[in-house]
Amino acid sequence: MKKITLLLLFLTNLLFSQQAYYNGIDFTLTGEDLYNALQQRISNYNQNFTYGDARDVLVFTDENPSNPNNVLLVYGYNDTDGNCTTDRSRDKLDFGGLSCEYNREHVFARTLPVPDMGNVNNSTTGIGADPNNLRASDQQMNNNRGSKLFQNGSGTAGDVGSGNWYPGDEWKGDVARMVMYMYTRYGDRCLPGLVGVGNLQGTTQMLQTFLEWNATDPVTSYEDQRNNFLQGAYLNRNPFIDNPALATVIWGGPQAEDRWGILSTQDISATSFVIYPNPSVNSEISITSTATIDAVVFYDINGKIVLDLIQPTKSNNTIYIANLPQGFYLVKISSENKSITKKVLVN
Repeated sequence: MKKITLLLLFLTNLLFSQQAYYNGIDFTLTGEDLYNALQQRISNYNQNFTYGDARDVLVFTDENPSNPNNVLLVYGYNDTDGNCTTDRSRDKLDFGGLSCEYNREHVFARTLPVPDMGNVNNSTTGIGADPNNLRASDQQMNNNRGSKLFQNGSGTAGDVGSGNWYPGDEWKGDVARMVMYMYTRYGDRCLPGLVGVGNLQGTTQMLQTFLEWNATDPVTSYEDQRNNFLQGAYLNRNPFIDNPALATVIWGGPQAEDRWGILSTQDISATSFVIYPNPSVNSEISITSTATIDAVVFYDINGKIVLDLIQPTKSNNTIYIANLPQGFYLVKISSENKSITKKVLVN
């Protein structure tokens, strides 16, 4: 019955969109301000969700997009070498603690010094049961990783450095975005330096290694699948899966993929353009500019273009938006091969 309920939650979740989830967040914020805004949003979750529920949802969240009978196994990389420890996928029914079975891997290891993370059972709720930190893993591979800290490497998963762990080329981005979620969700309880080794990015608490992994290993449909399901079952999402560029805006480092097409580093002075009135009035807004406006593009929070205008070269441009539904939009203004993004509320 519980599995049926979870499936219904997943189907219900299809009615919700990223736009609704992030509605009200000002994505013109940067650094700690954006971090705090995302932290407040993802702190709203299903408080009754248990570690046992996390086991049940793995068959949906970690389903292999290429084979619905299997789950994908974090750190795994080879289904044909005759060694089940290195398997990349496993039959959904083979959950357990025996050889060639899979179990739940805490990517931010529960044996690290994090309060309330260590002792878990199927009735546990809270941080130890957070499904955004859990992946299906071969039980022996899970044991091999243990509580080893993540360190940069290359190739497939395994030991690197002085007793540390490389998650593998396929999984390093997944791991980085999960660590970013845990740090954003739980703050100093889950500092990146507790789960990885390497240099910090500037004056932040984020490791350069995780920012590099996030930038060089793009989000997959598998990660999107997990995020969409967990919004239904757990009531929150991992923002860094929805848009890896959020990490760049918050902590800096290499430019990660901007899946919304609106969060890359701005290169026009914000004072060059004024959008008014904001919120809009009478189904129109105007843009006053000290520079030539080449184009104006409206995006919803999912990154979908909803209005794309090539603007005439004049200093005051009125844009009619009567066909846009009420809500929050991001407006990208382009000028002389440069751009800036501003937030607009359509009433």
